[in-house]
Amino acid sequence: MRGLSCLARALWWGLVIGCLAGCAGYRLGPSNGLAAGERSIFVKPFQNQTMEPRLGEPVTHALRKSLQQDGTFRLNSDGDADIVVTGAVTRFSRSPLSYQPHDLVSVQDYFLSLTARVKAVERSSGKVLLDREVTGTTTVRVGTDLNSTERQATPLLAQDLARRITALLTDGDW
Repeated sequence: MRGLSCLARALWWGLVIGCLAGCAGYRLGPSNGLAAGERSIFVKPFQNQTMEPRLGEPVTHALRKSLQQDGTFRLNSDGDADIVVTGAVTRFSRSPLSYQPHDLVSVQDYFLSLTARVKAVERSSGKVLLDREVTGTTTVRVGTDLNSTERQATPLLAQDLARRITALLTDGDW
């Protein structure tokens, strides 16, 4: 019986040490090596180059909110920030995802995607830190009115796009 008790203690301590060692590589703060809030960032309003109205403002708002929540950069409200981000919404698409049961014509769910061309420039040197297209996606269930459903889904679509842009800015290899 005494041997079983020693074995149980050894397993217990092994489990405790294993759990503590699992957190050894964790670092608090931004993952790009900078201190949180060390650099400031300014997001210019995104231009809307699509036929779908009112897409630039939700994307700009969502990106500012995402950057503020991330905490890697200090969000600046004027143009004298360390990094200036500009962008344009270039494509909005809607694709059928599923159809109503017993009706092969009526769409039940749509897959929405929103693509923006994003450019981040270091203000002091003019160095381009990021210049690429980024796409955000979401799915929507169609109710009685497709237009109001899309209007309600626009913030979700903008948030997904903003989350992807924020990840590129904070964890980029620049």
